[in-house]
Amino acid sequence: MDERRQFAKRLDEIQQSIRELEIHYEQYFAGIEKREPYNERKQIARQIRDITNRRIVWTDLKFRYQGITSRFMSYSQYWDRILRLIDEGKYHRHTSKLNTSTTTQPSGSRKNPDPKTEASKLQQLLSQARKTCGLSGKTPSAEKIVEFLAAQREKIRARYGDKPVEFSIDNSGEKPRIKVSFKK
Repeated sequence: MDERRQFAKRLDEIQQSIRELEIHYEQYFAGIEKREPYNERKQIARQIRDITNRRIVWTDLKFRYQGITSRFMSYSQYWDRILRLIDEGKYHRHTSKLNTSTTTQPSGSRKNPDPKTEASKLQQLLSQARKTCGLSGKTPSAEKIVEFLAAQREKIRARYGDKPVEFSIDNSGEKPRIKVSFKK
């Protein structure tokens, strides 16, 4: 029974090493790490090869070992494919995700833009759109637009939660109207 526990512990260590290696490769692909974790990968491959030559008599541990081996081989093929794409210059690193901590605010502290400046900007766009459509008459006042935007935000918050939205002018119909869309 002691040999079984040692073997299970060894499989645990290999599995944990694979998880850590996966993290190191993702950091390398994102540009955080400067070097590929080649030595760690080589060491895990060596550990897996050492167990391959051994006869495993416990069915559950044999099954677990095969799963770990299969997972490592799948990751290896994925990593090789990404490395090949990097060498060919066809891989686009997602470095924009690295700067998200400095540019985005937590969801609880999202601020809507100043309602008056947003309303005045929309009022100008709305009056221009009305002129291009050939509509006469007055454009709604900035106060009316502020009230409308506040009401729309409340409706959206009640239906979809606290998602950030932006307002624009839709000029595709007979007359221009204010359009709401979710920020991306």
